[in-house]
Amino acid sequence: MRAFAEGTHFGYGRADLRMRCDLAHHAWGPARSRGGRAAVALIVLLVAVAPTAAVAGKRPSPPPLPTEFRHPSGAFTFRTPEGWKVETPPENPETLNAGGDGVLVRFIYRAGESGYDSLHGACMLERLAPAMDMEPVVQYEYDFVGGVIANRRALDSAFVVRYDKPVLGSREWRQRNVTIVGNGDSLCAITYAPLPLWKKSAQIRALLDAVLGSVTFR
Repeated sequence: MRAFAEGTHFGYGRADLRMRCDLAHHAWGPARSRGGRAAVALIVLLVAVAPTAAVAGKRPSPPPLPTEFRHPSGAFTFRTPEGWKVETPPENPETLNAGGDGVLVRFIYRAGESGYDSLHGACMLERLAPAMDMEPVVQYEYDFVGGVIANRRALDSAFVVRYDKPVLGSREWRQRNVTIVGNGDSLCAITYAPLPLWKKSAQIRALLDAVLGSVTFR
């Protein structure tokens, strides 16, 4: 096994409020294989690339992730805390939605190597409500931070979306998009967190980092 982020890291760390959400009650927005002998772990999350992503303070220990899920394609797996809900929309077999502890994660996988900048741009439009139900302008934390990691290209963006109506109790959500292309795989990994929760809870930030960091290509 080779660490995906060997030598280069995407992400940041940073409060002890935990909210439970039932993914079955959440209306996901529209979503836009292959195996190998060597597993490649996606460990992309511990050190900030962009200065704006850095947050002072001691990072909490990564939470336990006892439950493993496999994408329907068999191309990768990821792990979550116990009790998270995971589903694949029947109309979007490329997409896997996971949620728990008040936050959401979406994976969109395509076999083959897509143009990673165009794929990244498309996946940044993966929101929690239709376009007409949110403010048209988002507030970027950082945008299109790129790198080459373990022979795979990657792009990373984070921004805040303000919805017209609360989604799971919050109008403002911090969205992060990490796009990875290479070795016959194209993957978008998207995290969503209510902005107040993300700002307040170092544990929630560590949790999202840990879930993304658990991704392993097969």
